[in-house]
Amino acid sequence: MDSTAAREQALALAREQALDAAEELFYGRGIQSVGMDDVRTASGVSLKRLYQLFPAKEVLVEAYLERRDVRWRRRLAAHVEGHEGPAERVLAVFDWLGRWFGEPGFRGCAWINSYGELGAASPRVAAQVRAHKQAFKDYLVALVAAAGLPGAVGEQVHVLAEGAMVTAGIEQDTAPAACAREAARVLMDACR
Repeated sequence: MDSTAAREQALALAREQALDAAEELFYGRGIQSVGMDDVRTASGVSLKRLYQLFPAKEVLVEAYLERRDVRWRRRLAAHVEGHEGPAERVLAVFDWLGRWFGEPGFRGCAWINSYGELGAASPRVAAQVRAHKQAFKDYLVALVAAAGLPGAVGEQVHVLAEGAMVTAGIEQDTAPAACAREAARVLMDACR
């Protein structure tokens, strides 16, 4: 391996280590309570390298949210695709949310948390949150449309899912997913 490839590989590894540490710290403790020194210590990446990769904490937060978005939506889609009928796929979203809410260390929705902490002060963070929420909404609207229901129902199902996320994060309970699932089922049945 030549020196350029080795350097690029080392940067990529350092970036992943920094993002792994940032995700654990930001999600577990909150963004504002975590400094770049905390990320350096947890990741083992030097402060100089950390600032080479992420010139500001806001850039690191943006990268953390972007990477988490890709993984989160991929896990959700993989679960939903395992279900046969279109209506079952919509309801499967809530089943998946219930599993997510029950995971060890669940602390609510990372994007809602991030927006609550930094949304008013950071256009970059606000943009990441809005992009994630819009992608999730678009996904739900498409699932509902595939079930032959109007777009307004998709938007309503989205509000049910978002409400379940907020409630589960506050109450530290999986029950909001089941409650929202039942409401979505009743709503879809009423619109057929």
